[in-house]
Amino acid sequence: MELTKLKIRLYGDPCLRRKSKPVKEVGPAERMLIAAMIDTMHAHKGVGLAAPQVGINQRIMVVDIGEGPIAIINPQILKRKGKDLMEEGCLSLPGVLVEVKRAKEIRVQYLDEYNQVAEKNCSELLARVILHERDHLNGKLIIDYPSLKEKFKLRKQLKEIVQQSKSQ
Repeated sequence: MELTKLKIRLYGDPCLRRKSKPVKEVGPAERMLIAAMIDTMHAHKGVGLAAPQVGINQRIMVVDIGEGPIAIINPQILKRKGKDLMEEGCLSLPGVLVEVKRAKEIRVQYLDEYNQVAEKNCSELLARVILHERDHLNGKLIIDYPSLKEKFKLRKQLKEIVQQSKSQ
């Protein structure tokens, strides 16, 4: 059964700047959302997707770096280690690439799709994707990281995305 693909919200959509609310309990509605988010993420060839990116301000993300999808609900970063600077893109900012410094390793605690508390040690790409998606849950985007000078270089591209967002 193919799920309905959700619409990815683009830069300029106010939903992307709101802080998401914690999920009280993971039930059938949340599991359906998670399945649709995974389907949408794969359809757009993404490695992560946060609920605000599909217009839902709940602390839910899905991640798949090629090892199978993981649903992460109400993530809390317990530990960070190291730093790494790497270029990142975002489904809500098509065509925009920004260098972002993030922890190289993290330990994350979360609820899984069955309402169970889980903890996971993550490194490299998985850690980066989780931190990127967690930013979305807090209303933060990759374009909040670069210097003013770098942001200035992106202004035309961002303006075009805002126009595209308004015409959706």
